[in-house]
Amino acid sequence: MLISTENFRSHTADTQLACTLAAVAGALNTAAFEVVGFFSANMTGNVSSLSDNLAKSSLAPAGFFLAIIALFIAGSAFSTLLINAGRRNKMRKVYAFNILVEGVGLVLLGGVETWTPPLSPGVMLILCLSFLMGLQNAVVTRISNARVRTTHVSGTSTDIGIELAMLFDVLRRKESPKEAPLYIERLKLHALTLLAFTAGGVAGIWLYRLLGYPFIIAIGLMLIALTLRTLLGKQPDEASQ
Repeated sequence: MLISTENFRSHTADTQLACTLAAVAGALNTAAFEVVGFFSANMTGNVSSLSDNLAKSSLAPAGFFLAIIALFIAGSAFSTLLINAGRRNKMRKVYAFNILVEGVGLVLLGGVETWTPPLSPGVMLILCLSFLMGLQNAVVTRISNARVRTTHVSGTSTDIGIELAMLFDVLRRKESPKEAPLYIERLKLHALTLLAFTAGGVAGIWLYRLLGYPFIIAIGLMLIALTLRTLLGKQPDEASQ
C-alpha cells in the first residue's frame, strides 16, 4: 500500500492506506485535543482561530496558531521534497520512507513528552504533531493522486455526499448505470476512511487515558514496523507489477 502510485494503484491498496493512516490521524488528533483542547491537523479551525485572535489583537495566541499552520505546511513541503527526490531517482519506496520518518518522529516526541516534560505541557505536542500530520497528508495525497485523504475529514465527508448523489442520479436514470460500480467503489473508500478516523479517535482517547504519552510511542513503533516491512521486503502490489 506504500509502493504503487497514482493510476497503477488498486482499490484494495487505497483502502488499506486510507484505513491505516486515517486511524493514526484520528488517534493523534483526539489525543492532542485531550491535552490542549484543539486539533493538530484541523487547519480550517486553526486558521479560524488565527483570524479570531488577530481581530481581537490577541497577538500571543495568534502567533501560536500561526506556528501550527506554518508547521503543517512545512511538514507537507518537507515530505514533497523527499518524494520528488525519490521519484527523480526512481525510488518507488520513497513513500514508505516518509512514513518511516513520521514513525521515528512520533517515537521521539512520545519519549520527550514522557521522560522530559516541557515547561508548557501540550505546546511541543501540538506543534510537532502539526508537522507530522502535514507530512502524512502530503504522502497520502501524492501516492494516491489525491484519491485518499486521512486528516481532511471535511473533504472526505464532501466526497461521500457527492458519491451518494451520483448513485441517486443513477437510480433516477439521470446518469449511466455503467458508472455505478465506480461510484460504489469510491463511496466505500470514503466511508471506510471516515469510519477509520472515527475509530482511531475513540481508540486514541482510551489509549491516552490508559498509557499517557507512551501511547504516541506505540503508534510510532507501529508505523516503523509497517514501513520496514515495505522497505525490506516485497509487497504483493509491487510483485504484481
